[in-house]
Amino acid sequence: MKVLITGGAGFIGFRLAQKLVERKVLTAPSGQIEPIDEIVLFDVGQAGEIDQSDSIKITRVAGDISDRATVSGLVDRDDMSIFHLASVVSGGGEKDFDLAVRVNLDGAMNVFEAARSRSGLQRVVMASSIAVFGGPHMPEVVGDTVKQGPQTTYGVTKAIGELLVNDYTRKGFFDGRCARLPTVIIRPGKPNAAASSFVSGVFREPLNGVDFKLPVPVETVMQVVGYRAIVDGLIHLHETDGSQIGVDRALMLRGYTVSAQDMIDALQRVAGDRKLGKITVEPDPFIVAICKTWPRDASYKRAEALGFPCDSGLDEVIAYFIEDYVGD
Repeated sequence: MKVLITGGAGFIGFRLAQKLVERKVLTAPSGQIEPIDEIVLFDVGQAGEIDQSDSIKITRVAGDISDRATVSGLVDRDDMSIFHLASVVSGGGEKDFDLAVRVNLDGAMNVFEAARSRSGLQRVVMASSIAVFGGPHMPEVVGDTVKQGPQTTYGVTKAIGELLVNDYTRKGFFDGRCARLPTVIIRPGKPNAAASSFVSGVFREPLNGVDFKLPVPVETVMQVVGYRAIVDGLIHLHETDGSQIGVDRALMLRGYTVSAQDMIDALQRVAGDRKLGKITVEPDPFIVAICKTWPRDASYKRAEALGFPCDSGLDEVIAYFIEDYVGD
C-alpha cells in the first residue's frame, strides 16, 4: 500500500514517515494489515533524507496543497492511506486570513475530494487542534463533547475540517478520523509562526546556550505532549477500528496541563550541569491574547479508553529531546 503525508517536510510529518518506515505495515482500505511499498512526502519544500528500507520507496514532492490537480495526482491508487498534516499555523493564520483559508480549507477539501474519487474506504487522518475550542462559554476543562467556539482563524479552519471529515465518513466517501492535538513539544530548529512556538523555544534555545525571551507570563498554562507520543498517537488513530471511534471522528490525543513556570522548572531540573541560555519574561500582547482563547485544561477520556499513548511528563520529553537533537 501507499501512504501520503501532506506536510511531510515538517517536523511531525518527517518523524511520522521515519516511524512508518520502521513499522513497515499499516491497515489498508481492505481492512487487512498490508506492507507499505511507498511513502510520499508532500510539502511546499523538499523533505530531508529518511533512513529507508529496501522495500519502501520514499518520494518527495514539492507543491501547493491548494492546487487540486497536484493533490489529485498524488492520490493515484486505491490502496492508500493519507495523513493530512499540512496547515498554516495559529499565529500565521491570524495574520493572514486568506492564506489560512486557502491552505487549511481549500487544501483539506482537495485532499478529501482526492480520496473520495478513489474506490474503497481509504483511511484519512487529519491533524486538528484544541484551538477548535474557545469563547466566553468555554468550560475550564474541555473534552470531545464540548461545543466548539474557536477564537482564531486557525481554530475555525480546523473545526470546519473536523465537521467535513465527519460528513465525508458518514457518506461513505472515506474512513476519516481527526487527531485533536495539544501543543507538541519540543520542536527542533528555528521558531515558526505558531502562537505556541514559545512552548518549544523555552526549552530549545536555553539548551543550545541561547538566551530566550518568554512572550507570556509564567502563570500561562498550556496543554502539551511530546513529539514521540504524537507520532505514535497518529499511527494509533489510523489503526483504531472506525466502529470504536463512532460518528464523531475527532478525538483528543492525550496530553497534560503545565504552566510556563513548570516548563522552566523542569528544564533546570533535567539540564543538570548544562550551561543554559538565560530566560527572561517579556510578554508579547499578540501572543498573550491568542493564548487566552485556548482551553486551560482538557479531558482525554476517549483516548485513554482506546489505549492512546502519552509520555509521562516534561522531564521525559526534555530528556529525549536532548538525546535526539542536542547530545552531549
